[in-house]
Amino acid sequence: MSSENMLAVHFDKPGGPENLYLKEVAKPSPVESEVLLKVAASALNRADLLQRQGQYPPPPGASSILGLEASGHIAALGPACQGHWKIGDPVMVLLPGGGQAQYVTVSEGLLMPIPAGLTLSQAAAIPEAWLTAFQLLHLLGSSGVGTAAIQLARMAGAIPLVTAGSQHKLQMAEKLGAAAGFNYKEEDFSEATLKFTKGAGANLILDCIGGSYWEKNVNCLALDGRWVLYGLMGGNDINGPLLSKLLFKRGSLITTLLRSRDEKYKQMLVEAFTKQILPHFSTESPQRLAPVLDRVYPVTAIQEAHAYMESNKNVGKIVLELPQ
Repeated sequence: MSSENMLAVHFDKPGGPENLYLKEVAKPSPVESEVLLKVAASALNRADLLQRQGQYPPPPGASSILGLEASGHIAALGPACQGHWKIGDPVMVLLPGGGQAQYVTVSEGLLMPIPAGLTLSQAAAIPEAWLTAFQLLHLLGSSGVGTAAIQLARMAGAIPLVTAGSQHKLQMAEKLGAAAGFNYKEEDFSEATLKFTKGAGANLILDCIGGSYWEKNVNCLALDGRWVLYGLMGGNDINGPLLSKLLFKRGSLITTLLRSRDEKYKQMLVEAFTKQILPHFSTESPQRLAPVLDRVYPVTAIQEAHAYMESNKNVGKIVLELPQ
């Protein structure tokens, strides 16, 4: 392979995991205040599965290569970089796409240092889940995203309640600090939430399911509560009196996506997260936060990694390691 090229995850047509393969493509070059990152690891997200299926195109101007987060070392600096970073620095980064390749370019304002004691694979599991959780909890709500949300909610003094579809996932949630967990396959989480809160309900609901759970969500929402919708894994159709029920609760329904936000917003989010939250990932922190990794695959096993995520068995992040 020539030095102008790199390997990247690719698919020629939308479909299943079997369509994925590694392809030799042109290596990007940093312009203006961008840096070139030599990628060590990238984590899988639901958005990658949706994009592969042809349901979630990248935002305008973003790379069409999969991968919304990565960790690695700075390989080159654009001409307008401000001098905060130098070649060889280990960093992690939030991306609109392009992370599942040997190299990716990114604005220097989106780089974050890797906390002391974390491996590059652990660092790759932080940006998307933790920045989403931080945004939901601190900027919109009053925070996969789930394992990050539980720890951030605890840190903020809130009482996190969780729903999951297996005992194993609930045990992990309680280990991370959830006050209670409900198996949505075995019980009505809405009624269980009302029982736990002695009828008051949840002040903040973080919802990545959407359509199929609207009734349960509005039922267990507290008066003046906030319901933040950040995904539609359960469909987008609603049949029934959602608006009257929400109005009766004086509830707020807030929707958000992180990938399509503009650069300025993401830089503000990264800066706040780097100051307020990142130090707590360090092994020296008394109030330690930890990324939860489920499995680590070499990027050559990309089909297997996608199939595993689709099976919905993972607790925590699925990480891909790139050839060095």
